[in-house]
Amino acid sequence: MAAVWDEQKGGEGPAPAATLASQILARADRDVTFVMRLVGESQSSLVRHFIMFIETELAKRGMSYSVHPLLRPFVETHARELSDFVLQGIGLRHQFGLQTIETMAGDPARLLRVDLWDSLQSHVNDAQQHFVSDARGLQRILDQIESSA
Repeated sequence: MAAVWDEQKGGEGPAPAATLASQILARADRDVTFVMRLVGESQSSLVRHFIMFIETELAKRGMSYSVHPLLRPFVETHARELSDFVLQGIGLRHQFGLQTIETMAGDPARLLRVDLWDSLQSHVNDAQQHFVSDARGLQRILDQIESSA
């Protein structure tokens, strides 16, 4: 790191901001991306969905808030984790290069909306499947919590 620092000090100094901006924009087609991000009510809807989903799955296994006092924070935490999984997946799946954004014309918004719908459905299903596949281990975790209390 010191060699890099010394090398930079010995040069002419940093490029002017305009030069740097030009260099970055010259690589924009491959280095600049726009990432889709769901915010606001959509995030809240995802969390609410996963809370109800987890509560339903736990009820099928005989677990309720009245039986397990620490269940509510567990459900809320896992609902947020599943929501984060979906939101991150959407962001990773829907990255658009600058050139793509610049050339969108006609009806790409409708295609994007359909693609987003497919991705949302797929990520929500994946998150639910992951939770259900790990739900059997949940009973062991809750039993351990109860025995420690």
